[in-house]
Amino acid sequence: MNIRIGFGFDVHPLKEGVDFWLGGVKINHNKGASGHSDADVLIHAICDALLGAANLGDIGFHFPDTSKEYKNIDSKILLSKVTDLLKKENYKIGNIDSTVCLENPKINSYVPKMKIALGTAMNIPENDISIKATTNEKMGYVGREEGICAYAVVLIQKIN
Repeated sequence: MNIRIGFGFDVHPLKEGVDFWLGGVKINHNKGASGHSDADVLIHAICDALLGAANLGDIGFHFPDTSKEYKNIDSKILLSKVTDLLKKENYKIGNIDSTVCLENPKINSYVPKMKIALGTAMNIPENDISIKATTNEKMGYVGREEGICAYAVVLIQKIN
C-alpha cells in the first residue's frame, strides 16, 4: 500500500469591502481575504497539501499569481484541477484535516456548507474532510484581524 501525506499552509491579508471566501463558501463579514484569486486560504492550503503529498510542486507553480488566467478565479476550480492532477498520477484522497486561524467571524455555522463545497470540488465524501477553527488569542496579524491563515494535512493513496 503506497500512502503519502502532505502539509499545506496559506495566508492572505484581510481588507474591508472585499468578499470573504473560505472553504468555497461566501462568508458574511465586513472584511475579506485579498489576493490574486478569490484568496480562499482554506482551499489554497488544501491544494498545497495535496500537491505536496504527490510531489507535484505547489499551488504557485501550477497557478501563478502572475497569470491573468487566474485573476479572481474561484478557488474551487483550482481545487478541482489539483484533484485531476492527482488522478492522472493514480492517487486518491484518503482524508483531509484542516485548521483555519482567524479572530472573526466565527465560522462554525459555515463548516457544513464548506464540507459540501470541498467534497463536491474533489469528488470525495464530506466525512473525509475535517475543518476546525481557532483564534490567535489576539496575537500577531491574525489577532489584530489583519490577516487569515489556514493549515491542512492530507492523506493520499496510490491506486493501481
